[in-house]
Amino acid sequence: MSTFEELQTTIAGMVQKGKGILAADESLPTMAKRFKPIDVESTDENRRAYRALLFTTPGLSEFISGVILFEETLEQLSDDGTPLPEVLSQQGIVPGIKVDKGKGPLPGAPGDQITYGLDGLAERLQGYKQQGARFAKWREVYPVTEHNPTELGLTANAEMLARYAAVCQAEGIVPIVEPEVLMDGDHTLQRAAEVIEDVLHEVFHALHRHGVVLEHMVLKPSMVTPGKEHSAKATPEQVSEATVKVLRRTVPAAMPSINFLSGGQGPEEATANLNAMNRMFPDEPWEISFSYGRALQQPALAAWLGKPENGKVMQQALLKRAMLNGAARQGKYTAEMEKAS
Repeated sequence: MSTFEELQTTIAGMVQKGKGILAADESLPTMAKRFKPIDVESTDENRRAYRALLFTTPGLSEFISGVILFEETLEQLSDDGTPLPEVLSQQGIVPGIKVDKGKGPLPGAPGDQITYGLDGLAERLQGYKQQGARFAKWREVYPVTEHNPTELGLTANAEMLARYAAVCQAEGIVPIVEPEVLMDGDHTLQRAAEVIEDVLHEVFHALHRHGVVLEHMVLKPSMVTPGKEHSAKATPEQVSEATVKVLRRTVPAAMPSINFLSGGQGPEEATANLNAMNRMFPDEPWEISFSYGRALQQPALAAWLGKPENGKVMQQALLKRAMLNGAARQGKYTAEMEKAS
C-alpha cells in the first residue's frame, strides 16, 4: 500500500458520521492526578486495568472511531493477553499515539510555551506503527493574557505543529494537530475568539509552507469560551456562534474533520456545546466532532473507583457519555438524555 493509500484508509476510519475520538493519552503525572480523587494508586497494573476496561467496553465502536494512546499503552495487554492496540483494531477503532514530549517556556516570549519531541520523531513513528498506531497527536499550548500569545509564540508553535504533521505524513501516519488555547484566566469570549483566530491563521500558514496535505489530517482545536475565571458564562449557542465564525475565517474546506478538545469543560458542558454547533450549523464543509479525554472518562472513573467488581458499571458510564456525544455530533442531544439510564 502506498503512503497516500495508507493515509486515505486511516482518515476514512477516523472520520465517520456520528463518531468521535477518545483521548486516553494521559501522561504518568496526569494519570496520577486523575486517580487521586478516587484513591487509586497510579501503578503500571492499575493504569493497564483501567484502560483495558475502557477499550473493551461493549458497543464502544458505535460512537468512537479512534483512541489516542499513551506510549506505555501500546505495549500493554488486555486481561486475555491481547495487545491493547489490537483490542481496538478488532472492533474497527483506529489506534493512535500521543508523540509530543511535554512543554516548557519559550525563550524570548515571556508567558508562552513550546512543546518538545521533534528529535528522532520519524524513527519513533516507525516503531509505533509496528505496534499498531495509525495516527499521532501533538499538542501546542497557548496561554491567554493581555500579552500572550506573543507574535513569537504564535509563529514558533505553529512551526512545531507543521513540522510534526509533515513528518507524520511522510511516515504514513495521520497527524492530529492540536493547538490548545487554554481556558485558564478571566478573559472574555471575544478575547478567546481573537486568540483562536490568530492561532489558527498561523497554524494553517505553517501547514501550507510545509506541504502538509489537509485531506489527510485532523484538527483538534479549542472551542471559543470565556476564561474559567470570567464572571459571565457563555451559553452553548454563544459558544457555537463564536466558534463557527472563527472556523469559517481560518479553516480551509479541505479539512475532513474538526475534533474539539474539551479543555477543562465538564462532561455535560462539552456535549451541549458540541451539540449546539451541529444543530445550528449543519452544513459546514467539515465534520464537527469531538476528541475528549476527561469529558468522556470522568463519569467512568467515578464509577470504577479501582474496583474490579465495578468494571461493568464503569463501562456503562463510558458508553453513555460516548452515546450522548454521538448524538451531539448530529445536533440531536438534549439535556433530558442525561437522566436516561
